[in-house]
Parts: sequence; C-alpha cells; structure tokens
Amino acid sequence: MNTRPKAILYRMVMPEHVCPFGLKTKDLLRRHGFDVEDHWLKSRAETDAFKAHHKVETTPQTFIDGVRIGGYEELRAYLGKPLPDPKTVSYRPVIAVFAMTALMALAADFAAGGAVTWRALQWFIAFSMCALAMLKLQDVEKFSTMFLNYDLLARRWVPYSYVYPFAEALAGVLMIAGVAMWLSVPVALFIGGIGSVSVFKAVYIDKRELKCACVGGNSNVPLGFVSLTENLMMVAMAVWMLAKAAL
Repeated sequence: MNTRPKAILYRMVMPEHVCPFGLKTKDLLRRHGFDVEDHWLKSRAETDAFKAHHKVETTPQTFIDGVRIGGYEELRAYLGKPLPDPKTVSYRPVIAVFAMTALMALAADFAAGGAVTWRALQWFIAFSMCALAMLKLQDVEKFSTMFLNYDLLARRWVPYSYVYPFAEALAGVLMIAGVAMWLSVPVALFIGGIGSVSVFKAVYIDKRELKCACVGGNSNVPLGFVSLTENLMMVAMAVWMLAKAAL
C-alpha cells in the first residue's frame, strides 16, 4: 500500500514555453517524498482559465490534502525551506570567487610544473583580481555608483570610479603572464593602496555600514574585512613581485 503523501500540481507546459518554476516545484515535491499528480496547462487560454477559476495570478499552483498551497515560494515556505531575503547582506559571492580562484591557481600551478609551489599564491591573487574585475565590468555604471560611497579618490575625481575595474583587470592579467611589471606593479600598488585606506576609513574610523562594490554594483556584500583584504592582496602581490625582481 502506497503511504506516500500526494500533491496535485498545475503548471504551464506549452510548445513555446515550459515554466521553470513548475519544474522546480515538481522536483521539490518529489524530493520531499510526494507522489505528484502533474497537470499540464498546455495553452495560454487554458492557463488564464485556470487562474481565473482559482483566483490566482500565477502558476504553478500546488494542492496538498485538498488545500491550495500556492506557487513555488509558498511551497518552499510550507516545507520549511523559505527563500533567502535578496536584501540580506552576505559574504557568499566573495567566498565563491576566492574559492574558485584558489582552486584555479592550484590547478594551473600543478599543470605548469607537476607540483604545487609558491607560484600558486601569486596566481591566486592575480586570478582573484581578474575575477573581481570581471564582475565589476558587467555593469560599470552600477559599480561606480556603489564605489563612490566610500572610495576617497573616486569621490574627488569621479572618472576614477570608471577606470578602477579596467585597471584591476589589466594588473591581474599582466601578473598572471608575469610581464610588464613596470606597469602592473604600480597599478596594483596605487589602486590597492587607495582602496585599503578608503575601506579602513569608512568601516573602522567612520563606522559606516555600507555595501561593498568589490563584486560589482548589484551585490549585498558588506563593506568590511573582506573588502579590505581584496585591496591588501593587491598591495602584497605588488610588493612580492618587486622583492622577487630585486633578488
């Protein structure tokens, strides 16, 4: 005898459109042990008629034990898995970037020499600079707006807020290649030094609660230690390369 709970799902499955939230809803129900009675709404007219009949504005819609639960977000809440608030501050974007660039650096170092050396640290910083610059370059206008909230030089000379992601990308690429140190080192020292002072002043002296522009202008990463670390890494990288060149 089947004792699994049963859910009835109505979702759009049309030749030109299969609702992604319908697919997510079906998967979520199955992963929580439900037998799903899957009803397809195969046309716009059929969908509109369903919404009018049940007085709802969206599909999919899930019914459990004869009670309408609602759409995908309502189902997640019903199952105790509410969606995170998109306005909640989080370090997750930066952690994701640093974790991937660290793995990339280790893999590249191993592929280049068959072992992991101190070169991996150099590549980790350079890869991180490039990845963070790429995120900023997706929307330079939004980045510059957020950057102007705290960067000391940008607030005095606005064009710097547009130049910064290109400068970070250039320095990172040159450092990966190990060429043109005469350009990459001064650029990294300049933007990293100003950035470090700006973040330190905003966070630790002025005690301001701001969002960091480090992963672009759409992030909810709080301005703080991680932001300071990004800039200090650039400075450390530049100093290290200078020291290596001097030996």
